[in-house]
Amino acid sequence: MKKNLKKIAFHTLGCKLNYAETSTIARDFTRNDYEIVNFSDPADVYVLNTCTVTGNAERKCRKLIRQLRKRAPRAYVAVVGCYAQLRAEQIAAVPGVDLVLGSAEKFDLLHHLGEHPKNGTPVVLTSHRQDQLDYHASWSAGTRTRSFLKIQDGCDYNCSYCTIPMARGQSRNGSIGEVLTAAQAIISRGINEIVLTGVNIGDFGKSTGESFTALLRAMKDVKGLNRLRISSIEPNLLTDEILELMASSPVFCPHFHLPLQSGSDRVLGLMKRRYTREDYARRVNRIRQLLPNAFVAGDVIVGFPGETAEDFHQTVEFIRELEISALHVFTYSERPDTVALQLTGAVNPAERERRSRELHDLSKLKIQVFYSRAVGQTRTVLFETCNAGRLTGFTDNYIKVTVPGTGDLCNTLAEVKLTGRADDVLNGEIVQ
Repeated sequence: MKKNLKKIAFHTLGCKLNYAETSTIARDFTRNDYEIVNFSDPADVYVLNTCTVTGNAERKCRKLIRQLRKRAPRAYVAVVGCYAQLRAEQIAAVPGVDLVLGSAEKFDLLHHLGEHPKNGTPVVLTSHRQDQLDYHASWSAGTRTRSFLKIQDGCDYNCSYCTIPMARGQSRNGSIGEVLTAAQAIISRGINEIVLTGVNIGDFGKSTGESFTALLRAMKDVKGLNRLRISSIEPNLLTDEILELMASSPVFCPHFHLPLQSGSDRVLGLMKRRYTREDYARRVNRIRQLLPNAFVAGDVIVGFPGETAEDFHQTVEFIRELEISALHVFTYSERPDTVALQLTGAVNPAERERRSRELHDLSKLKIQVFYSRAVGQTRTVLFETCNAGRLTGFTDNYIKVTVPGTGDLCNTLAEVKLTGRADDVLNGEIVQ
């Protein structure tokens, strides 16, 4: 590698969509005389792609900036993405920041670095939400054996707790043809699994007159694609047609991430969600009918304003009876400019944490049950890492598996018999 290449390091906070976008932005630099290095290594430029879903994500960003200032005071620091879009001046006030780019501007990072050299005064470039109309195709590649393929951006939902529509603008997408072209580029790199991602992927097609179902039909026939996984999808957008299509082809991974947020209809109303608890239960039951071994995870927010002890009890009992496999539990975090800030009945932080712990414990039980039921099955595993003579990977239905093996089997698919549980993984044997 040329010694005169500038070194640039990226760090991503937040969702799979952010990872896809970071990877795409990074490829601009590899084509323009930059060397990508690890974020912990010395670099000329450090880039933080940020998240604003929770206050904790924003705190992590500010902490990383302060750490960079201490260990690399002469380096150029660019902060981009959702947090930069919504709180640009707040970020610019943190010592050590040179460039702040919003959700749209980050895709021109290479250009802006050339236009705005380090001079001690941060440059802030963001656009209004209503001006975020362009769609930037993105996908990840690198050390992973799977690729996150962005198919959609923005959101037209207005859940009362969420800032993402403010940060990313209205729902929009590329065409099915453009997604298929990106999929072929991913496959050409030897990547075995594609994960479709976006802000609200079930809304795909709104800006092109197409549909998410039509996209899935086209994707399942892409030559060389071994696995297709979908990321989080709204329960009201996961139709029977989609489920029947997924059940009809082995290309689709039986893995679902369905945001629940609350098991209380009253709280769902306060959140401005678009389904009831019974709607959600029907979706889960239909999944179990068509894909009985599917992994089904649900998001839950605890301590939302107005959530009473009875509301939380309803949530716990509802989840306990549901045939879901795991929970992603989020403690409610006040977000500026959201409708939720105007609601009464704030839950004190200590009670929020207690409720969070209770649901985390319930999630552990759900995972144990799901994993235990899988023992004895033979499933296809995509191996991702090798350490101390053991390979680790995931089944099609998202069970983490470890088997004896060597690194030459990384990024390969194999049939594995699941033999027993060991903490948060299953042991297995490769079926010869």
